[in-house]
Amino acid sequence: MMKYVQLIFSPTGGTAKVAEAITEEWDSHVETIDLSNATDDFSKYAFQEEDIALIALPSYGGRVPDLAAQRLKQIQGNSARCVLVCVYGNRAYEDTLVEMEDIARQCGFTVAAAIAAIAEHSIMHQYATGRPDEQDIEHLKTYANTILTSMSTVQKTGTIQIPGNRPYKKAGGAGLVPKATKDCINCGLCAEQCPAKAIDPEHVKDADSKKCIACMRCVVNCPHSARKVNNAMVSVAALAIKKACSVRKECELFL
Repeated sequence: MMKYVQLIFSPTGGTAKVAEAITEEWDSHVETIDLSNATDDFSKYAFQEEDIALIALPSYGGRVPDLAAQRLKQIQGNSARCVLVCVYGNRAYEDTLVEMEDIARQCGFTVAAAIAAIAEHSIMHQYATGRPDEQDIEHLKTYANTILTSMSTVQKTGTIQIPGNRPYKKAGGAGLVPKATKDCINCGLCAEQCPAKAIDPEHVKDADSKKCIACMRCVVNCPHSARKVNNAMVSVAALAIKKACSVRKECELFL
């Protein structure tokens, strides 16, 4: 029996919103594999050839987050068709989609389509604020139905043209590592939810800079708003990408 499954790495929720806008058009019951779950054993997941998977990942500096890549590579695609969804904060997704394509093929998936979509920047919220918005959602729903129609009428060989470069651009470091403020009450939620296990439950004030991927989940989810990144560093980074983010980017579909 065919099943629909979404594989999502979405620490702050933007990528999940994009993915759900698509999969809601496919079926009333879509299974979810949460690639941000640090305690899951991803090697246990194996697809059947008739299944359809949506793989949705954020673009971190124009690349796939290494942690998401490591976890995705453990999954067995077994020739199931997949749709790649790269989500970025209105700057550029650069080599993210082609890297996703290579990982998906390595897992044994057949790539049927790819989408680049926009969500609010997870660090610099002045960029792509409130996105995906209504216009984005309408585009994504249209894409979802177009993809299903394509799958039902065309025998996919996985030879779609996806933008990007091989070799990929060099991946950047985490850079912005959140730290606790005086408002922290040591509740431990940040440590519990950290996708990278970068926060020690016994010492939650700081994060391990070698493990932290600057995903900002701890900042967004802290119930006391007691986790922050360095404002001066954020301001410098925001200024550096201001020109690239000044024009609204739109969703793209590749079939």
